[in-house]
Amino acid sequence: MENIDVREASSKDIPIILGLLYDLGRPKPQKDSDVDYFRKLVKNYITDNDKKILVALHDDTEIIAMVSIIFLSRLNQNSLELYIPELIVRDKFQHMGVGKKLISYCISIGKEKKCHRIRLESGNKRTESHKFYKKLGFDQSGLSFTLALN
Repeated sequence: MENIDVREASSKDIPIILGLLYDLGRPKPQKDSDVDYFRKLVKNYITDNDKKILVALHDDTEIIAMVSIIFLSRLNQNSLELYIPELIVRDKFQHMGVGKKLISYCISIGKEKKCHRIRLESGNKRTESHKFYKKLGFDQSGLSFTLALN
């Protein structure tokens, strides 16, 4: 897709980033204190050296996608792992190369930081996303298990 630029997120992008997370189905705040808490979480991501949020802009104005990155140390590796907790592209911009462009940026950052791999998770029901990741060269290398604590 033409006219798509990628840059690191800034504090002014926080409301749009939160909106994208809600679009993905992440929990919405139930009260004002939740909104403040979620804003603070995103701001911490933006300022933390071990984390990044990249946003994709259409025509230099509208944020249409985002990807979050965490650099993790592993006990059995002497290099970092680049972990992607969220990759979100607005529905009307899907299947246009935006997600691919964000993943390409992640790959470049991972190589620059000499990471040994990129890892991400995708919900069981997101079969289209699974096809997308496989098309980009990702392998399904494990299963993810969760245990709700509340």
